[in-house]
Amino acid sequence: MQRPVQFGVLGAAKFAREYMAPAIHSAYGAQLAALATSDAAKADPFLSFCPDLQVHNSYDALLADPGIDAIYIPLPNHLHVEWSLKALDAGKHVLCEKPMTMRADEFDALIAKRDQTGLLVAEAYMIVHHPQWQLARDLIADGAIGNLVHVTGAFSFDNRADTGNIRNRAETGGGGLRDIGVYVIGGARFATREEPVSVKSAIRWQDDIDVFTEIRAQFPGFTYSAYVSIRAHPHQEMVFHGEQGLIRLTTPFNARVFGEARVELHRPGLEVQITRFPGADHYKLQVEAFCRSVREGVDYPCPLEFSRSTQEMIDRVFVGAEPL
Repeated sequence: MQRPVQFGVLGAAKFAREYMAPAIHSAYGAQLAALATSDAAKADPFLSFCPDLQVHNSYDALLADPGIDAIYIPLPNHLHVEWSLKALDAGKHVLCEKPMTMRADEFDALIAKRDQTGLLVAEAYMIVHHPQWQLARDLIADGAIGNLVHVTGAFSFDNRADTGNIRNRAETGGGGLRDIGVYVIGGARFATREEPVSVKSAIRWQDDIDVFTEIRAQFPGFTYSAYVSIRAHPHQEMVFHGEQGLIRLTTPFNARVFGEARVELHRPGLEVQITRFPGADHYKLQVEAFCRSVREGVDYPCPLEFSRSTQEMIDRVFVGAEPL
């Protein structure tokens, strides 16, 4: 039996503490082995559920640990590329939070380093590992709703009161589009297997960060509209509207946190078939898929090329945006 993939976490971020570190700890084929933080007190919540965790007082010390196979990176957005490359240079596989880069061309160095080292490096884009999204993709491909006509997406929350949050700071790569636009854009691309032909957008800016973005796009087989906001009441939904039916994904991005993940298949005659996924943990499934790729060499479901194409569309949204 193979040794579990030994993971180290770079930084004691809240998201790592509440979601990804527990997912690594519970995932089959993985072991949460180390954490890097200069503040020992920040390690205490991690030690509460993983008492054998090795705590390093610097990021470099963690990268130098010979017992660590893979690094999970939940650092602020503007640090993702730098520390992903450093981890790869240290001989570690890398799972890095999204958005992995600030611009699409920054993926090129990561792809080149991946190919040079033979190590696995991927964006932590968890939704593609959720059976809700996999079912939606299969239904569309199998013609369950006929020819696709239009796709809509929405994702919003309001964090204006959390002024110190990295999402509210331009210097850390904040804003709504990079943080959650990656979901409405990448989700549409994943489910339909199509790429945009043209993109139009409008953005409302506040203190140098985008707080509301509207997107309209033409894909080869359908039209697309979406919005994301970090200054609006919480909401999330994806709808795939076909000539012979409609697929609606409830809680497509924060399954089990925002609500129950469901796929609603609306058919002619007002028939609705609902498939529920109350227990699926996409963070755990993501880690297990990562470990299978590391240990067995199977293709990873979300390669860098997929993430690069999502970032290309985000770049186009920024470049062509009208002010709101």
